[in-house]
Amino acid sequence: MKRKFIKGLTFSAIVGSALLLGTGETVNAQRDNRRPERDQQKTERDDSKQQEESRRVWQNQRRQEQDQSRNQEQERRRQEQQRRQEEQRQNDQRRNEQQRRDQMEAQRREQESQRREEVRRQQEWQNQRQNDQRRNEQQRQQEAQRRAEQQRQAEIERNRQRDNDRNNDWRNQQKNRERNDDRNRNNRNNDWQNNRNNRNDRSREQWREAQNRRIEQINRARAEQQRRALQWQRDLERQRRINQYRYQQRYLERLRRDQIRLQQWRDQQYWENNYRYNRGGSYYYTNQYGAQMLRQAVEYGYDEGYRAGLADREDNWDYDYQSAYGYDDASYGYDGYYVDYGEYQYYFREGFRRGYEDGYYSRSRYGRYNNGNYSILGNILQGIFSAILFND
Repeated sequence: MKRKFIKGLTFSAIVGSALLLGTGETVNAQRDNRRPERDQQKTERDDSKQQEESRRVWQNQRRQEQDQSRNQEQERRRQEQQRRQEEQRQNDQRRNEQQRRDQMEAQRREQESQRREEVRRQQEWQNQRQNDQRRNEQQRQQEAQRRAEQQRQAEIERNRQRDNDRNNDWRNQQKNRERNDDRNRNNRNNDWQNNRNNRNDRSREQWREAQNRRIEQINRARAEQQRRALQWQRDLERQRRINQYRYQQRYLERLRRDQIRLQQWRDQQYWENNYRYNRGGSYYYTNQYGAQMLRQAVEYGYDEGYRAGLADREDNWDYDYQSAYGYDDASYGYDGYYVDYGEYQYYFREGFRRGYEDGYYSRSRYGRYNNGNYSILGNILQGIFSAILFND
């Protein structure tokens, strides 16, 4: 704007100078009317030339100004175009840079996604492998447990078969002993009945001989039972019947103390058989102390049977009273006087069987608990053994 203003002032000064020059010449011409026409024309031509020259100068200046203005406008446009091109270039560069960053970010995300996918697949594969290993291990363990269980069941079955065979042998032997005892008892009862009215010193001597035979019999039986107790103990340990093993040890200890008591006491007095009882449809005879001992056999048997049944229940063992050592021995409390060994065992086992059932099923069908012992009910005892006093 300042440049245009200066140019305008220059152009005005030139025009003013030309106008002043023309005015001065006109005044001089009028003052000098005497100049010739030729000078006047020349002056006019000169004036015209000057005016033309001034006009050309003005036009040139105007053209220059226009060219300059046009150049300036072109320069402005060129600069504006350059500026826009630069902005476009910068925008393109920024856009390309953003696209490059976006592509790199997309590639990074893709790589991260691939990495995570690979990690996930590796983890899944690892988990699947571990699961397969655990499943295979569980299958191996289950198979090993199944085989061990089969072996254990087979061992139990063999042991049970062996125990059954042993029990059958024992029962056969017991039956033979009972038959012999019955035969001997019948013989003795017959002898006693035939000679009842003729008792004398010979009868007492026979009674003492019978007492000695009973003592020898119980001693032999207990020696055999001690040998069998060791085998019984090994079987219980192999079968892992901990509570039944403890019961057996308790029974053996009580049996040992009872034997010491019997060794320190002897009854040499003769008592007449004045009690009669029925077993299996036959009548048998004994005295007051014999009847008391048989009742005691039932009571002791019930107490020992209850403890044996409770031990089998705590060991989760099958119901089997014949597998208990107390039932097999059946001699606790026997002193060898007045009644035969087999007779005492019979009534001991009758009480034992009922006590075992109550202990195994944890009930009180045949007896009750009293002062640390398990006692058979009176009516049950009466149903098992009942002796009647008689006089001839």
